[in-house]
Amino acid sequence: MLECGPAPAPQDLCSHQESLSMVAAPSDGFHGSQWRSTCLLPTEEQKRDVGHPGRATLDESLGDRSPWEEELLGQIRAMSDSQRSRVLEAIQHRIEEHTQLLWKEVADPGIRELLAPLNLEPQQPVEKAFLFLVYGLILRECASSDLVRRHLMRLLELSHQTAGQREGMAVASGIASSSHLQEVWATLEHLGRTRVLRTACTSPDYQEPYADVHWRWVSSTSLLCYGHMALHAGEHILPWVDNVISRMVYYFSCSCYDNILETSFLSAAVMLVKALKQEHSTRRYRFTQIPELIQCLLAILQKEPNFLATLFRQKIILVIMELSKLRPSLKPVVKSRILQTCLQSLYMLPPMEMLKSCLPPLDLAPDVMVLYQKSMQALDLLLQTFISENKSMDEMCFLLQHTEPWLKSDKSHECKRVVQTIFLLLKYVVDYVKLTDEATPSMLGHQIGLLMLLWRDRDPVTQSHSRQCIYLLLQLLIQQKGSMGQFMHLNKMKNFEAKALRRSEMKFYNLVKALDRSLTPAQHTQLILTLLGGLCSHDHLQCDLASQLVLMIFQNQSIKVEQVAEILQGLFQELPSIVFKNILQTMMKAVTMLGTQHTQETVEVMLSLCHPSERQVLPLWKALASNNQLARKVLMLLYMKLKLRPPKELVRLSQQAELISLLALGTIYELLYTREYKATVRWAFAGILVGLLTQLHYLFELDVVEGISDYQEDSLEVKPLSPCRTCLEALKGLFWTTNYWEVFAYLQLLRGWELFEHLETYTEGVTLLARAMAHYDCEVKAVLGQAVISLKSSEERDNIVAILVITEFLNSQELTQYMSRRAMDNFLSLGLSSPNQLVRAMSLKGLTSILMDPKKVVLLRNQLAGLLDSFMGPEPQDLMGLMEILGDILHSLGTQGIGATSIRMAQHLLSLFEDEQAPVRGGAISLFGDVVHSGGKKYRPALKRQAFQALVPLLFHLVDSCPAVVMKTKLTFLRCAILLKWEFRKELFGKLAWGHGLGAENDIFIYMVESNFGSYHQFLMQALIYLGSPHKNLKRMAMKFIGGILQDYFTDLCFSLKRGDLKIFKKYLEVLKKDSDSVSRRFYQNFLEDITELSKFVRQ
Repeated sequence: MLECGPAPAPQDLCSHQESLSMVAAPSDGFHGSQWRSTCLLPTEEQKRDVGHPGRATLDESLGDRSPWEEELLGQIRAMSDSQRSRVLEAIQHRIEEHTQLLWKEVADPGIRELLAPLNLEPQQPVEKAFLFLVYGLILRECASSDLVRRHLMRLLELSHQTAGQREGMAVASGIASSSHLQEVWATLEHLGRTRVLRTACTSPDYQEPYADVHWRWVSSTSLLCYGHMALHAGEHILPWVDNVISRMVYYFSCSCYDNILETSFLSAAVMLVKALKQEHSTRRYRFTQIPELIQCLLAILQKEPNFLATLFRQKIILVIMELSKLRPSLKPVVKSRILQTCLQSLYMLPPMEMLKSCLPPLDLAPDVMVLYQKSMQALDLLLQTFISENKSMDEMCFLLQHTEPWLKSDKSHECKRVVQTIFLLLKYVVDYVKLTDEATPSMLGHQIGLLMLLWRDRDPVTQSHSRQCIYLLLQLLIQQKGSMGQFMHLNKMKNFEAKALRRSEMKFYNLVKALDRSLTPAQHTQLILTLLGGLCSHDHLQCDLASQLVLMIFQNQSIKVEQVAEILQGLFQELPSIVFKNILQTMMKAVTMLGTQHTQETVEVMLSLCHPSERQVLPLWKALASNNQLARKVLMLLYMKLKLRPPKELVRLSQQAELISLLALGTIYELLYTREYKATVRWAFAGILVGLLTQLHYLFELDVVEGISDYQEDSLEVKPLSPCRTCLEALKGLFWTTNYWEVFAYLQLLRGWELFEHLETYTEGVTLLARAMAHYDCEVKAVLGQAVISLKSSEERDNIVAILVITEFLNSQELTQYMSRRAMDNFLSLGLSSPNQLVRAMSLKGLTSILMDPKKVVLLRNQLAGLLDSFMGPEPQDLMGLMEILGDILHSLGTQGIGATSIRMAQHLLSLFEDEQAPVRGGAISLFGDVVHSGGKKYRPALKRQAFQALVPLLFHLVDSCPAVVMKTKLTFLRCAILLKWEFRKELFGKLAWGHGLGAENDIFIYMVESNFGSYHQFLMQALIYLGSPHKNLKRMAMKFIGGILQDYFTDLCFSLKRGDLKIFKKYLEVLKKDSDSVSRRFYQNFLEDITELSKFVRQ
């Protein structure tokens, strides 16, 4: 794997001498796993360069060759190859034998002769590093390649245990390579194959024999050798650079990681970068190994301990900075890795006040503040280099994107650091860089939003920098557009706000307006989405700031149509996570504003957010109802969406749930029960009613009837309703929530709502509903207007609903006030030309109604008189048929009524309540309810008396043995209560419709008796008759009723009963004494004492 192909063979290799001052020499120092060597501390010149854009911070000028070096070179060049070989062997032997060689110990004549001209003091020690230098110089001057290879290999076979030894070998190799590059390369290749890979996996913690320790750090030596090779290669560096880097990366990757390895690698990288900076053609060369080299540097950076004791971080970042300038430009994924690692390494350091206390015990503690500042300055330079290499707004957003995790950090010091970094970067770009394109990346809005969320940060420095960052970004945007007027306005605004408006929120307002003008719709959307994300924070200050900024933006009316969908979807996602109630209220205000500005788009988006039955979207709908006009627009739009009904042929089964009309239907159903929409639903009653009726017919057409009949009202299990059931429940809810409960009750007690569950009985249901509406004058005028519009529609279902409603409304008492006969005649005639048979038939029926042909009144009344004679005769034939015909005539006469005849009919029907045949009882009770409402205003008092007389019988027949009779009794009982205007009519209906058991019976008893104050004795006398009833249910109901009257209203009976009434009471009670039914006998025994007591107080 070491073999990467033949190395290039540069021509005319010439020597390039450098002073040792350029070489960073690692010291052995502290080798613990959490410590970094100080070998890479910068020179004074480097210290001055850091922080100044454009200066080469890694560059050090080559010093001129010293006189002693010139003299030394002269001596070496004067030697023959054999002399040089002997000197090299002697130096090698001395290096191997001693750590330091003292002058007095130099015995070899050749070395003494070589060193004599240097005029060194006799007792002055000769540093081993100097011997390595001499060794390298001699190799460089040798003409024989074999001699160079042989002696270099011998040198590299010495121990690699100490830092000085490793550095000396590398220095000698580097100097030799300036004249013998290929020979040195070949020697290092051999060393790699034979030694480096053998020791690559050796654990530094393992106690090895001497021989292994000898080679343990050979890979570090190799890295340093490659660094010095690059440093001495001069203009020949480029043909070799990729091979050099590949070897460095490979040896680093496959060697055991320790402090020595990382120090050597970084030293080699620094030297490589210096060499490349000194070569003018570097900018034109295309490198192939730079990303891999950077990855190794990042690996070192990631292993840095979480304290500052050296400039390792600064050095790594500065090397990466220089490498990033080379061609080809780094790929985004590499730059992203660089940014993530560098930012994490610096931002996650402890706070400034804790940095010093985090240091391990040291002999000489470093200045932590200086180290921190230099490291942060290196990061600033790296970012400035990135933006200088790619002067675009896209690049700026790319850089800012990597600061996001730190902008969101809960740790104040991390947030403070990143905002300061962003500020310095933006300041640099504004002052020194002219962005070359007009790119408008949408993510810029997101990054602006993150900075805005720090405007109320608890740290004043973070606050200040975050605001200045926004100004700088605005300045960049304005510069891009080239608008000088906006630029001047921005500066004035900045100065004005800084001085005058620090005490108020107005300082935000102008900035928000400036952003609204400067950002593209996509950027603006991202800004708002980011602010919406800030609503979910547990920091109330930040939440409040985010909500106020969003509200400010919405108030500014800067939202475009194309932004609405994304903004509402973003808000909907954040709503469940909002912690503070006042923040939620503020956002609902914002939704109201958005809905006011873009009503249609808002409604469309809200319909798509989730299924209406899930109700998470309900707060948004409520927000749209805070404005009455807006609420009306919303319901109108929902009505229009409800009518978007594609034909069955165009609707696939998988698309049914996504139909916009079904979403509108589900939403209307939810809004019916939403308090905020109560008044608006009442206003839109007619449109909603017709829309729901036609929608139900449409669903029958689509054949989506599943789940419409198996609905259980009293079930506690929450299941999503099917479309058909939703429509039917919405229809019922429309009447209940708008307080037209009488119409709801009329159908409920007749089981009329069940007619809507099947297409075959659908028309009967619409007819019955329209009849109830006409009877109770429920929105007749508005619904009639909607029906007329629907009659003109091209949709057949609209025509059917319209004609059914209109023909029933012809019997309304108030219809002539809303529409003339001529207009009605025109509309009904329009129905005659309909292709639908039902529409034609109902139109014809309407044209022949009493309203359209008043002459029929006399004919119907005459017919009624003859029928009444048969009906009231001693033995009428076909009693059920007669009652059915009488009911039809009553319905046909409608508002004309039957006058005094209604009283006679009511009296006769009352006598049929106790008929032995259940159908007769049921028919009489049902017809009685129609009759008491058919006498008109003139006979209403008399009919009320008849209704009062029927109360007790109706109450008892609520327990009739026939369920059909019970159902009809409930409706007639309720209709009598409505006619008599009882106080608790709606509550009474609830008990009649859904009540069960003794509790419901007791409540109905109370509603009846309390609503007829002073009539207790009349009720008591009526009830006595039923004590002799052959029907056990009625008899026991009578006993319960009488017992209740005696117990609860005993005092009132003392004043209202007479002696004669008491005799009758005793007469009926005595019959129970000998009754075969034990319940009857027990009733007699229980209340006999009450009767005796009552007789003491009754009047004569």
